[in-house]
Amino acid sequence: MNEILVYLFEASVCLTVSLLVYRGLFSGLTFFSWNRAALLSILGLSLVIPLISFEGVNFGPQAVRDFTLPAFQVGEQVEVEASTWTWMELLFTVYLAGAVFVAARLILGFMISQRMIGQAKLARFENYWVAIHPEFIPASFFDYILMPDFDPQDPKQKQILAHESVHVRLKHSWDLLLVNFAKVLFWFNPLIYSYEKSLREVHEYQADQGVTSQVSPKEYATLLLQLITPKSGWQFMNNFNQFQTKKRIMMLTRSTSSPVEKVRFLALLPAIGILFAVFSCEITPEQEIEGPTQLEKTQSLGLSNLSARISEEADEVFDITEVQPEPPGGLSGWNSYLAKNLQYPRQARDLGIEGTVIVVFVINNDGSIRDAEILRGIGGGADEEAIRVVMNSPNWKPAYQRGKAVSSRMRLPIRFKMANSDQVIVEERKILPAMQSEQPNVTVVAYQ
Repeated sequence: MNEILVYLFEASVCLTVSLLVYRGLFSGLTFFSWNRAALLSILGLSLVIPLISFEGVNFGPQAVRDFTLPAFQVGEQVEVEASTWTWMELLFTVYLAGAVFVAARLILGFMISQRMIGQAKLARFENYWVAIHPEFIPASFFDYILMPDFDPQDPKQKQILAHESVHVRLKHSWDLLLVNFAKVLFWFNPLIYSYEKSLREVHEYQADQGVTSQVSPKEYATLLLQLITPKSGWQFMNNFNQFQTKKRIMMLTRSTSSPVEKVRFLALLPAIGILFAVFSCEITPEQEIEGPTQLEKTQSLGLSNLSARISEEADEVFDITEVQPEPPGGLSGWNSYLAKNLQYPRQARDLGIEGTVIVVFVINNDGSIRDAEILRGIGGGADEEAIRVVMNSPNWKPAYQRGKAVSSRMRLPIRFKMANSDQVIVEERKILPAMQSEQPNVTVVAYQ
């Protein structure tokens, strides 16, 4: 639930930024095919960018290669009243109800349109099907041109048919189908309706341009004014004269944009790049060394004392040691300690916050723990809880290098995950040494 709401927010931000760039730089240009491609790209990327995740590398002072602890799963019983709803659950319920309503309208409109076309009389105009029905207004619907009557010899109808044939040939109804699916997801966002308006405008400009290549713009503009109608069409329909008549007439008389102005479209690249960096690239510490792979490399190179100095203080903190540090009671004891002490913070639970917290800490040469810090946090009190549990841990057996106890750095991933249950469930997985390949994360599950 939380992930869905976050996705909707991020996608809305992407759509907002991209649409502002389009409106500011491209909407007045006469490169209608380019404008259409830009609008479709904006929508597609806005839907996809928040779903893409690349884990970047932070080469700053916190970039370390350290041991990653093995994992287990621990459940926490949460006593809540059955009737209690968090504001996040209420918000999601409202969103879901709106999405269902918009989707129902979409499906109903499609079914009605198909039924009316089935009742219409069909005729051919050049390479296109014309559906004739008294209730139709001049429009296009996927492969059909819709007309209230049909007289291909009438000069006015010829212009209308030419206009609608452009919509059919360029498959504009498929664009509107995509927009309507997006409206199901983003029905709450007024910008999706502004986006739809911009796309429909470009469709009309393209179709108008196709007609004015055959008749004079003045004659065609007169026809537009004569056929103004307030009647709206279906969701996937391109009406001949549905809106923005004044803007369409002004566009007919506008001078063709200079080809040099196509360079404006390059402005989309940095905008998309910034959105991609913000929502798709996750900056994290340098990834830990895979146990078996690194050991094999170490053996092949004949290096028995691989380490790195990451502190100029008296203690040298090792990332790789000959003997790894060990928690009290071994790895099973570490499991038991975390299972008994980790708690899902009330604030994070109420807000529906989930995710992985990564804690890095140093085990001194006497086994005590220091310098615990968050390398990746999720907020809601989860970061503080992870730090608390680590700092309260009993002393470990320190790492050894060349027979001497040394300080070493450890990494602990803790995954906070919401769940619904009436019972406390504690599931212990098979624990493997930290340097082996299977290293699942610690998962803290809140059961309700």
